[in-house]
Amino acid sequence: MFEITFQFENGASEVKFSAAPNTTVLDAARAANVAIDAPCNGNGSCGKCRVKLVEGSVESVPSHHISQEDYDAGWRLGCASKIVSDVTVMVPDIASAYQSRMKTADLSTGEEIAVFENLQAQIKNAGVEFSNRFVKLAVSMEEPSLDDTMPDTERFSWAVQETSGCEKVELTFFAVKKLAKTLREANFSVQAIGEQKDDVFTVYDVVSGDDAIPLCGCAIDIGTTTVTGVLMDLENGKLLAKASSGNGQIRYGADVINRIIEQSKPGGIKKLQDAIIKETLTPIIAAMCQSAKLPVTRILRMCIASNTTMNHLLLGVDAGPVRMEPYIPTFFRWDGLKAIDLSLPANPNARVLLAPNIGSYVGGDITAGAFTTLIWDKDEFSLFIDLGTNGEIVFGNRDFMMSCACSAGPAFEGGDISCGMRATDGAIEAVSIDHDSMEPTVEIVGELGQKPVGICGSGIIDVIAELYRTSIISSKGKFCREGSRVAFDEHGMGRYILAAADESAAGREISITEVDIESFIRAKGAIFSAINIMLSSLDMDVSVLEHVYVAGGIGSGINMENAVRIGMLPDIDRSLFEYLGNTSLAGAYAMALSENADEKVHELAANITYLELSTNPRYMDEFVAACFLPHTDSSLFPSSVQE
Repeated sequence: MFEITFQFENGASEVKFSAAPNTTVLDAARAANVAIDAPCNGNGSCGKCRVKLVEGSVESVPSHHISQEDYDAGWRLGCASKIVSDVTVMVPDIASAYQSRMKTADLSTGEEIAVFENLQAQIKNAGVEFSNRFVKLAVSMEEPSLDDTMPDTERFSWAVQETSGCEKVELTFFAVKKLAKTLREANFSVQAIGEQKDDVFTVYDVVSGDDAIPLCGCAIDIGTTTVTGVLMDLENGKLLAKASSGNGQIRYGADVINRIIEQSKPGGIKKLQDAIIKETLTPIIAAMCQSAKLPVTRILRMCIASNTTMNHLLLGVDAGPVRMEPYIPTFFRWDGLKAIDLSLPANPNARVLLAPNIGSYVGGDITAGAFTTLIWDKDEFSLFIDLGTNGEIVFGNRDFMMSCACSAGPAFEGGDISCGMRATDGAIEAVSIDHDSMEPTVEIVGELGQKPVGICGSGIIDVIAELYRTSIISSKGKFCREGSRVAFDEHGMGRYILAAADESAAGREISITEVDIESFIRAKGAIFSAINIMLSSLDMDVSVLEHVYVAGGIGSGINMENAVRIGMLPDIDRSLFEYLGNTSLAGAYAMALSENADEKVHELAANITYLELSTNPRYMDEFVAACFLPHTDSSLFPSSVQE
């Protein structure tokens, strides 16, 4: 056995681990619970699992991702480096879409709160009632004595029954465990926290009579790359906290297929489940509760929206059949789940709702998202596009809805992009390029004056569109102009430099390469070809579209002109486009807050027709045609021209 020591550029405490000879650095890191990005699941194609050799030696396979200069400086790919001695490696704090940095939203400006208040108002206008059955009931009772020896449970139940008017009172184990102490500390004047349904009052908790902490709901969007959650007051829907982080499963692959493969290995189901529950959801929920200054046990209802595979990995259910023809998941919907079943930090009896799936690759994140667009309440033909690792699309109106999914890959969220990262502090989210000087102007997420760390999805759309507009790259994504910002490696592979090493917070160059551009062209091609196939299957084309909703947490917004320029979105009137942000989280928020909204989302899921693109004989031809800038058929994009 050899000892491998992981040091961290960000100053975190080092980690030591004993590894068998010929274990790769990446596998050792995973076993030691050290997060090293590996979007390709360690097959050597992404180049993101870079580590720096500090002491010792490794047996390393050469890679085009590591230049000779970097190799001489000690840089290696973790997946391509086998441990052959005691070794020390440094894990860099570089541009990374997948580092699980926790980010808690600042609600003091009221902007985040206003978004959810507006959402609630719009959904109410569509006839959905926002109400639930959770109450905090003040009850008082006579103290026990030698003449009154009634047990606490009966004394408390009778008081709740009399005050609430319910015929039956059910006490949860959690409430009973703390009942004696709470009653006596509060002189038998307490508050029963519970749910009143069908003349039954279920007590989730018992607290002192002066307790003013609100009853809370929690909504979570589990994306393949990023996980985001909110806490809300169940009485009025007010947003109490919001937080996000990278999905801890990312080190097992950037896409669902790699994670399903990883899950099939011995111990894989538990590893993937622990990565999302213990490493991701638990810290997010704890951070939100700390921000809102409330105990996790005050969370009485949760809703999780995620794709079909993420649902399976969350519950520890085998997702293998999802990726194999005929693509049959274990479940589309799951009822009766409680927080205690998944060891989630909440009241143990809190019901955990899962937004229902409608296909192997169209999950609850899309049903929840489609609900918030209100397509189902409109006469006009609308298109809803969710840009993520899987690109999902819904088309229709109040009379019908159809959905499909395409494998866009992780490019929209920074995966498969050498300097890609998720849309968090330090991400370049908008780019413009001067035609003559070829100099970029960038906008960065975070504080004014902050140096860039990498580039997120919206920034990638901009930079590729600008490179094409200024004729720096061809329709095939190849560099065809020279300048101070364009460089070529020893293999003749070009790249555009957005920030030199001394201009970046990461201390290394931030650039977009021909390989990155090729990956992104495939992603945008998947989206556009899916739109075309869906519309043509209904004997329609893009001319019927009256509204196009675009969702996805890929930045603070999308430049629709640039998205059309590269052939990702159809070339139609730009006023028809609307960017909505994270609709999956918005839908989960509505479901957690409203019984009626939960019922409506399930109704939508039952009525959306699922189109399986993988079995469509025309899809591959459409996809190949769309893998150019903007498209091989220029007549589809008359407004997309180069300068």
